[in-house]
Amino acid sequence: MESGDLKIFRTVAREGSITKAAHRLNYVQSNVTNRIQLLETELGTQLFYRSSKGMRLTAAGQNLLGYADKIVVLLEEAVKSAQATDIPKGPLRLGSLETTAAIHLPQLLTRYHGLYPEVELSLITSDSHRLIRKIKDYELDGAFVYGPVSQEELQCQPAFEEELVLISEPKETNLAELLKKPLLFFGSGCSHRDRVERLLVKEGVEARHMIEFGTLEAIIGGVSAGLGVSLLPRSSISRIVQAREVYLHPIPEEFREINVVFIYRKDLFKTEAFKRFLDFLRSEGTGMGQNPAAAAPEASSVSGSDLGDNQPAGS
Repeated sequence: MESGDLKIFRTVAREGSITKAAHRLNYVQSNVTNRIQLLETELGTQLFYRSSKGMRLTAAGQNLLGYADKIVVLLEEAVKSAQATDIPKGPLRLGSLETTAAIHLPQLLTRYHGLYPEVELSLITSDSHRLIRKIKDYELDGAFVYGPVSQEELQCQPAFEEELVLISEPKETNLAELLKKPLLFFGSGCSHRDRVERLLVKEGVEARHMIEFGTLEAIIGGVSAGLGVSLLPRSSISRIVQAREVYLHPIPEEFREINVVFIYRKDLFKTEAFKRFLDFLRSEGTGMGQNPAAAAPEASSVSGSDLGDNQPAGS
């Protein structure tokens, strides 16, 4: 059994498809298929259930995946250890929420790259649940997600403080009426969605329709066109909505505060690039989320279902 076979096996297991795994590995599909078949022959057991819907691990496959993760990660750490220097360089794989990546990270990463230009930065965006899974599967070194995150294998570092607001086309000023409109979100894993569902229960409103979008700009565009309303961090929209007819509404205090944390595995082999990024984040990152919000005026406070006077974000 070779380490290359285990890497292919892990990728097929994660992707659930030979085709997707081949694309990700930049291999021809027949090569991936042959390597999996040879691995099953060598082990004398079936590792996958095969169907038109893709590849699903058998019990034996599940057992092997746990060992494969450890073996491949140890091999990667051995390489990192042998190449370790006091100069930050090499890959640094980061993940982030869409809103955090759009507002907080450009300046932070620009300053970091200016100090350590030999570090090969990469950044992907997704929701908190998927990013946590990628961290646990060793696919990312660290990620910015909504906290709190309490999982034994993960370490958390506070990053940014956020305030959630409801955004809408400037019509109703009653919270219950606004929440009856279609609700626009990133997807089923969106933390804001979980929170607004609890808000709906508190306000006694039954959700009519939820619409999923792929980008922050698409959500704001949908709101400004009157398609519905959305719950977003104030900092993520204050700059974007300046030229749009979109209003910000405060929500009950118990639902407003949401914090972004930086997570990574406790057993992660910390390269010099990662150590410097963590130090940099501790000194530069925390609290930065308060500055971009200054561009949007504060709407009046909310009590129960009364929103008070709303104000346009671009005024």
